[in-house]
Amino acid sequence: MLAALVAASFFPAATSWAQTPEPYRTAKSEKKPTKPPPAPKPADIDKNGVLILIRSTLLALDQANKTGNYTVLRDLGAPGFQTNTAARLGEIFASQRAQNLDLSGVAVLEPQLSMLPQIESSGMMHMAGFFPSVPTQIRFEVLYAPVQGQWKLFGLSVSLGSSSPTAPSDAPAAPPPSAPEKPKPKGATGIRSSTPKP
Repeated sequence: MLAALVAASFFPAATSWAQTPEPYRTAKSEKKPTKPPPAPKPADIDKNGVLILIRSTLLALDQANKTGNYTVLRDLGAPGFQTNTAARLGEIFASQRAQNLDLSGVAVLEPQLSMLPQIESSGMMHMAGFFPSVPTQIRFEVLYAPVQGQWKLFGLSVSLGSSSPTAPSDAPAAPPPSAPEKPKPKGATGIRSSTPKP
């Protein structure tokens, strides 16, 4: 199964920092409860907008994989995505390029979303799904950041999976064979005559 994840995309550029020791606490001091992050909310985007974003992203990746030039893919992204150099993107997607992964079918196929577009607590739009191609599915997960009134690519994961149905692992056992039929007497046909014997 192929998989590529732009590391700095889902996790902004890693920074190293040292923890400072906490000040001395007395027994009376209490920690303030922290609020959980707000739950994701549905994104205000129509079907055409979703199709444009997904298709343009995957077609840009397809062209980058075919040419070995990831500059345009990088330049189309949000500033957080651009922390990856074109060379780094080439390393991330090297296995797809080596296997000649062809994503051009996304131009005509309609994606099936397994995660509808939602706005995360960070303000980014997150969605996931697959293109039902045969014999393999193109699975994707994307994250877009709002930049000057437009959604720009911030994170991308693409993989291939089988589109053939698979049997559940906890399938019930086959029923036991039925009891054998009783042997018929020799010479019998198994058909009863409806006319009475004289």
